[in-house]
Amino acid sequence: MLAKASMGSTFVREFTDLLLMTLIASVSGIRGTIGGLSGDNLTPIDIVAFASAYGQWLQSQTRQGDDLKVAIGRDARPSGDLVQSMVSQTLMAMGINVLDLGLSTTPTVEMAVVWESCDGGIIVTASHNPVEWNALKLLNARGEFLSQADGEGILEAVHKGEFTYASVHAMGTMQTLDDAIPRHVQAVVDLDSVDKEAIASANFKVAVDAVNSTGGIAIPMMLRALGVNDLELIHCEPNGQFPHNPEPLRRNLDDICALVPAKGCDLGVVVDPDVDRLVMVSEDGELFGEEYTLVAVADYLLSRQPGHCVSNLSSSRALRDVAERHGSSYSASAVGEVHVVEAMKAHNAVIGGEGNGGIILPELHYGRDSLVGVALFLTHLAHQKMKASDLKSTYPMYFMAKEKAQLTADMDVDALLKKVAFNYEGETMSTVDGLKIDFDDAWVHMRKSNTEPIVRIYTEAGSQAEADALAAQFVKQLEASSLSDSTLTP
Repeated sequence: MLAKASMGSTFVREFTDLLLMTLIASVSGIRGTIGGLSGDNLTPIDIVAFASAYGQWLQSQTRQGDDLKVAIGRDARPSGDLVQSMVSQTLMAMGINVLDLGLSTTPTVEMAVVWESCDGGIIVTASHNPVEWNALKLLNARGEFLSQADGEGILEAVHKGEFTYASVHAMGTMQTLDDAIPRHVQAVVDLDSVDKEAIASANFKVAVDAVNSTGGIAIPMMLRALGVNDLELIHCEPNGQFPHNPEPLRRNLDDICALVPAKGCDLGVVVDPDVDRLVMVSEDGELFGEEYTLVAVADYLLSRQPGHCVSNLSSSRALRDVAERHGSSYSASAVGEVHVVEAMKAHNAVIGGEGNGGIILPELHYGRDSLVGVALFLTHLAHQKMKASDLKSTYPMYFMAKEKAQLTADMDVDALLKKVAFNYEGETMSTVDGLKIDFDDAWVHMRKSNTEPIVRIYTEAGSQAEADALAAQFVKQLEASSLSDSTLTP
């Protein structure tokens, strides 16, 4: 039987779930808890093996004899310096040159790969995972996450463990790049779609919670470059000592939600440790909503230039509704940044992202970027000349529920979802990524997680009660289907 756990559970329950799998190797990289046994946790042996496999993949992409260069940056978690050093030294031992960005953000490293004509990049970050975790995010020469095929090739190389290292006279070198974040900030300010003058004239007062990671460097710098000088900064010291669970969900954000109205701020800005997820807090201390970060930015951009926009299958319908309002088109991709980017390129989209607060602006680069998200959101707010809560009220109001069901090792998820789908043959369904069923006034999306041994169940409806009830309904159906003797039909 499936053991369900609410997405609204406590941090202790959430952390316990994460510990079920303490080393996770996937096509997007490797992540795990620091220390412990090799193969069970992220240890030096695992770090070196994965860095070696990535270096070997890079060498296979270029002509023999070409000099290779990789940009590497990290978030501020305590293990970052150690992990980055091991990755850098491993690549250098393979004859690959390293460009060290030090403390940085995921979007900054992505952009630096292109600026510096690198052959790839690695961000040392476990994103929103607790401080005990770290990870390697792997990039190609375009500063984008690797394709599934490339990622599978790296996993195969790790499994084989057959690596060749350079001779003493052919080892790689290391250089540092100290101005990557300021260059990133300036690139955002220079965008035609960013109205610095309007933002400065609005005299915004903004609070920032950067969970004591590199957003504490980048976001205040971004705001000051936009002319926002009245700042209330909390948890902005990049020492890696996370003051709360670093995932930017409401249950983790009591401090800034209280600070914004107490200090008379117009807006609160929250980012995760590697600064690719962005959540806004309205002036009344209520979340603008991570789903609605992308909606608001798309509303502004599509009002200037109608076009196509993309989000993933688990994101709110509000983006589709806003696109239609502007005479624009919308499509949904499988969950995961690489899939969103593929769909954006296929449709020449002007904006895209994910409902977790990830903004992707192709005009800047194909990666989730909280810096450009802040700039575009503030531009929109300044042009509308209204409070953040009033802006939120102009959008279609939907409510989401997020549940999850624990998997057993031998469970066939595809067969399980086919059994559920059998009962809804008359509805609009997508099997691009798991199973999504679209009803007239609601939807449900069920998919196997890429990072945890669970089925994720997302629902959206016109009220929270309806969304919760729909999620509970499908948890029960998954439980019932898992107990059935039949493998394909109810």
